[in-house]
Amino acid sequence: MGRGTVQVLLLLGLLHWGPGGEGRKNWRRRGQQPAAAAAARERSEATGQPVESFPLDFTAVEGNMDSFMAQIKSLAQSLYPCSAQNLHHELRLHLLLNSSVTCNDGSPAGYYLKESKGSRRWLLFLEGGWYCFNRENCDTRYDTMRRLMSSKEWPITKTGTGILSSQPEENPHWWNANMVFIPYCSSDVWSGASSKSEKNEYAFMGALIIEEVVKELVGKGLSNAKVLLLAGSSAGGTGVLLNVDRVAEQLEEMGYQGIQVRGLADSGWFLDNKQYRRTDCIDTITCAPTEAIRRGIRYWNGIVPERCKLQFKEGEEWNCFFGYKIYPTLRCPVFVVQWLFDEAQLTVDNVHLTGQPVQEGQWLYIQNLGRELRNTLKDVTASFAPACLSHEIITRNHWTDIQVKGTSLPRALHCWDRSLHDSNKNGKAPLKGCPIHLIDSCPWPHCNPSCPTIRDQFTGQEMNVIQFLMHMGFDVQKMAQQQGLEPSKLLGMLSSGS
Repeated sequence: MGRGTVQVLLLLGLLHWGPGGEGRKNWRRRGQQPAAAAAARERSEATGQPVESFPLDFTAVEGNMDSFMAQIKSLAQSLYPCSAQNLHHELRLHLLLNSSVTCNDGSPAGYYLKESKGSRRWLLFLEGGWYCFNRENCDTRYDTMRRLMSSKEWPITKTGTGILSSQPEENPHWWNANMVFIPYCSSDVWSGASSKSEKNEYAFMGALIIEEVVKELVGKGLSNAKVLLLAGSSAGGTGVLLNVDRVAEQLEEMGYQGIQVRGLADSGWFLDNKQYRRTDCIDTITCAPTEAIRRGIRYWNGIVPERCKLQFKEGEEWNCFFGYKIYPTLRCPVFVVQWLFDEAQLTVDNVHLTGQPVQEGQWLYIQNLGRELRNTLKDVTASFAPACLSHEIITRNHWTDIQVKGTSLPRALHCWDRSLHDSNKNGKAPLKGCPIHLIDSCPWPHCNPSCPTIRDQFTGQEMNVIQFLMHMGFDVQKMAQQQGLEPSKLLGMLSSGS
């Protein structure tokens, strides 16, 4: 009998002889229908009460442990009503009670919540979705992406995925947390503090929305939290860097000093580098990142953390929107997740991979981008940076598949949790075999074999890493010569992700 089977049988014993100790539930193999149980079912149907019946197929232990564990989970939730909350995987919409804190168009901002009774961990997720920085491109955004500027058509419920999933198979370490999804409707990288008025066609209240959500959640159980993880992707990831200390300070001022506030920034660590090809600043796609944020922060009345603001001259607060500049000023621990070849970064740098082979200059620029980004992460304590061409990861249902140096992202986050717990407890060094600083060292996009699948933009067919690099104009002969390798050996290294 395997160790897993023993653990399961022990769990069954604990559940059977757990609180109450009376073994009131009926345990039997599938298909067995004792007379007492049948009578109980008839009584239950007559009174409209739920039937207490938990058939278990013990043959599953021999063939499919996953299937058997799924039955155990369902049984445990049925036995303990407080944990049955986890059966409802959807997050439900709550519009803010303070109607003066709004989306761009003046409609009330809000959040989606799925409570997990008994859990003292809270995960607040900031949605991403670019931004706009003047009347013209905000008007265009309103016409084409209205749900990112208004709450009027938000659905009543949402299903969490990735780190917001309530399924332990998809979200191994955070599935049982209280989940909060805060939709992005302020178009200001979660930094704005200006309301709609006769002078201002749009409100930009991203920073105030976070503040108001935290206030409301305190009355819904956040006051009893042990850990609050402020997470976000893309513009939401940058929003984490801008707001994680503010959330910690807000809770301290409200008298909740015991809550450990942490940040998880996904795909929001942008570089203020020189564009591959300079273009006029018309919208967020064509405008250099520094210029777009410089204009935006004035238009939004954007606010940045005071500790970062003091590092720069007046009028230079835009620097705080770039991860490697704000990170050293943060007090709260932050875990940074960043693709080394981020698609959004390449877009604002005017490297457009349209399916045509890239030019040599573009290829060198892309490789250099990976090096630059890698260098900015070298002093980040907790990081996960795969050498992939992609954007956003933590709410994707395949987020468990990506690995760096043999460690998955959920595993790295779990190691980070443990390291923070241990350091708070007794100042221990990071745990052996539990790495939290994971940065790919291979130099090309998708040289990591666990990268997400790439498809040909024209045919829709999947491409392996060699096909992808060839597609981009990668010269195997020339690159092998530069590396002092035989072309066949280089191809073998690429296939294995070396």
